Amino acid sequence: MKKTRTFLDRTYEFLSRRTVYHGLFWLVLFALMRWSDYNSGIDTWFAVGNELIQLVFYTLLVYVNLYYLIQRYLARHVLVYFLLAIAFCAVITPIEVLVLYLKFSSRPEYRTSLIQQQLWIFWGNLLVTFLSTILRVIMDWWRYQNEKQVLLTQTIQSELRFLKSQINPHFLFNTLNNLYALTLKKSDKAPEIVLKLSEIMRYMLYECNERRVLLSREIQYINNYLDLERLRQPEGATISFEVEGNVSDQTVAPLLFVPFLENSFKHGLNHTVNGGGFVKLRLSAATDMLFFTIENSKVDVFPGNQHSRSGGIGLVNVRQRLEMLYPGQHDLSIENTPDRYIVSLRLGLNS
Repeated sequence: MKKTRTFLDRTYEFLSRRTVYHGLFWLVLFALMRWSDYNSGIDTWFAVGNELIQLVFYTLLVYVNLYYLIQRYLARHVLVYFLLAIAFCAVITPIEVLVLYLKFSSRPEYRTSLIQQQLWIFWGNLLVTFLSTILRVIMDWWRYQNEKQVLLTQTIQSELRFLKSQINPHFLFNTLNNLYALTLKKSDKAPEIVLKLSEIMRYMLYECNERRVLLSREIQYINNYLDLERLRQPEGATISFEVEGNVSDQTVAPLLFVPFLENSFKHGLNHTVNGGGFVKLRLSAATDMLFFTIENSKVDVFPGNQHSRSGGIGLVNVRQRLEMLYPGQHDLSIENTPDRYIVSLRLGLNS
């Protein structure tokens, strides 16, 4: 697959060169002209000479159209563009007929036919001119789509880098504080915490740089995250995570669920003073669909000057990532009740 993609990328890069696609255009046009005159009974070299003259006038029409008429009028004044293109063809056609008429001096029978075919020559010139316009529009659209795709990829990568930078300092600081407290107590849990923290950091720094990661690895990350959070929550807090379905072969965008997870603690359980709060996660995976729900408790009054925000800053980034990575393949719903906050995500796994 990678070799095929590389070949396609190289082919596109080659065909995108202006000299290449212009050369192919004239080569194909000349081949069509040769084919149309092949069985006409006209002497080959005489016919080739006529075709080369036509090709010179086609070149004049096409490049005046591409580098003057289209650039100055097509986008802003479409009607003016069409009128000028028709007028230019009407001016060029008699000049082309005159040149061919002089060339036919040794063959008077062709001169009569040439005069009779002036209208067809005009229509041919007009066809080639507008064909170059169509090809120009297609090439510009193609180039725009590729630039848009490159920009989209860069935006997604920037969003992911921002997401990492947003999570790492806050989460790392709290975890290291807990680890320090356990080492002072010489707790047997300290090595386990170091291992889980190491797995989290390795996943975030090295394994989630791809567009998709295994769902099983994302679940393992969530489990490690929850295990570390359990250390710093009151004894009465409830933290649960249920997984259903086959998650071994599915893939998802990396760190997609982390902002939901972080917000459930940051704006919910972290403000519970006497215990009793909860964070409950549920993930169900089917062949082509994934359902994720996270529910957390809320407190009536936030300590100090802190106030509950609807989902926190991270949800804005998640919505943007979902639109970019799963367009038309996701459904995100948020329910904010007086005592709890519920986020539900339905995700198509075929995109």
